[in-house]
Parts: sequence; C-alpha cells; structure tokens
Amino acid sequence: MFLTIALIATVIQFYNVPGSRWREALIYDRDAIAQGEWWRIWTGHLVHFGWAHFVPDAGLFVILGWLLESRHRLLSWFLLVTLPAVISGSLYFGDRGMTHYGGLSAVDMGLLVFLACSGWQKNWFDWFCPAVLAVYVAEIIIENVRGHGHGGGMIAFDDNSVHVATSAHVAAAIFAILVWGGRLAWSRRKSPGAPDP
Repeated sequence: MFLTIALIATVIQFYNVPGSRWREALIYDRDAIAQGEWWRIWTGHLVHFGWAHFVPDAGLFVILGWLLESRHRLLSWFLLVTLPAVISGSLYFGDRGMTHYGGLSAVDMGLLVFLACSGWQKNWFDWFCPAVLAVYVAEIIIENVRGHGHGGGMIAFDDNSVHVATSAHVAAAIFAILVWGGRLAWSRRKSPGAPDP
C-alpha cells in the first residue's frame, strides 16, 4: 500500500511544476477545500515542491511503510487514511494563514512517532526509530529556523514562498501519540495483566 502511494506521488512529481495543472488540481488549497474540493485533503500530501523535497519525503515514507506494514498491517492502513485527513484538518481549522500545503513530511512524522512509541513500549533500549525521530525533529527545527518565509532553508523548494509547515508536523505527532496510546489502552483492557503488545 505504501509503495503504491509512493509510486502515485512519483508520477505526480514528474508532471508537477509550479503552475502546472497537476499541482493546481491536487495541492491542499484552503479556498478550494472550502468550495467542496475535499480530495485535496488527501492528494495535497502527494504534491511536492521540487525533487529535493520529494526524494527524502517519499524515500522515508516507503521505509516507514515497510516497517509499519510488517508489524501492524491494519493499523498502518488506518494511519494511511487518517493521518493526511488529520493533518489537513488541523491546518484548515488551526492554521488559517496556511493557504497551500504539500508533501509527505508530516505524514512521515506521524508514522515515525508511532513507530518510536511502539519500539519504546517493547524495549526502552530500542534506539533505531527514536534516533531517526530525533534526527528528523532536528531537521524540522533547522528548516523552520533557517527557512521560515525564505524557502526551506536546507531544502531547495521550487517556490521561494514555501516554508516548513511546523503546525502540520506537530499535529501529526500528537495524533500518532493518541493512536499509540489508544492502541495500548485497548490491548490492556482486552487482556488485563497480559504483557504489553
């Protein structure tokens, strides 16, 4: 499922240049969503601002998808459907100044947070996902500090007005923690006294 979505994002990227019909039809656009173009809630995450934005986002998405689907198949599909909607909803209602948005980075953040919490739950010495998460959070902070209002800082977006959408990443992280906590509470309720899954 993750690989399929990454391939769709790749096809979009080949035809995605500033002002293109693909970008205009698929990107998260606040005004268009208000007029009923609801598909943008999901498709906006498949649109990227240049190859330098696309490659790390899609690459990490495939890696995280492989890890998540192998461990939590149904939950990974649930996150795949709900995370983009939660991120777009949080932007729509909570960040009214964000008129356009694109990219898989916030979805990646949510998946990473969920995997890190799951890894820590099983073994507090599991370092892989928490280390990747720490690097990712550091990158987001650097991008936001260096690039806010001036492009992406270290990432060369194809539109200089684009900047890192910190609120999208925060919303994804919070939702992932809630999903992980709900899953943990449900598993404990179903089998009290059983070890954590």
